[in-house]
Amino acid sequence: MSNEKFFHVGELSSEQPANTQYQPSTFSKARHPEPYRFEVNLSAEAGDMQKKTGVVSVNIPGFSPVKLYCDEQPPVGNDTAPPPLAFFSAGIGFCLMTHLTDILTARKIKVDSLKLEQRIVFRTNLGHMREHGYMTDGGCDIVETHVIIDSPEPEEKIKDLLDEAENGCMAHFALRNPIPWSTRLVYNGKEAISRSGE
Repeated sequence: MSNEKFFHVGELSSEQPANTQYQPSTFSKARHPEPYRFEVNLSAEAGDMQKKTGVVSVNIPGFSPVKLYCDEQPPVGNDTAPPPLAFFSAGIGFCLMTHLTDILTARKIKVDSLKLEQRIVFRTNLGHMREHGYMTDGGCDIVETHVIIDSPEPEEKIKDLLDEAENGCMAHFALRNPIPWSTRLVYNGKEAISRSGE
């Protein structure tokens, strides 16, 4: 029998996210010059210790819903799946790479290799300050992205590629710009907290 640890990330889901608090939108095609508007919906549930499962779906036709697994490291979790910040961080990097590869293909830009390296510094007092009576507090100090391209194209063309990809990347937009947000707490079937900001 193998001693290899089982690490579960996700699988295709036969069901869409089970949303009860809002009605997911139906995707509709845009007309020029309006942009496409689409949404990503998630329903997640807590399990044993720090285990969580969630079903995530993009409302654009052709995207399958995916069931994802999430966990934390011991002693609070069992390290059976990626932690939430790993999904968040990977999503930022993969979104930018999607735009880079889409644009270089559409513009017929020759690229020999394309790599991305990313460092995100998070901070939290979880685990060492609560025992001293502090409330849990966290934040993000920096998102540092390194795009590494080898190409026979002129440097200006590759700079333009990155500019266009960053401007088109929705994840990078969300990081660089204040966006509207809201959080609701539904406690025993009744709204207990509703807050929002920009």
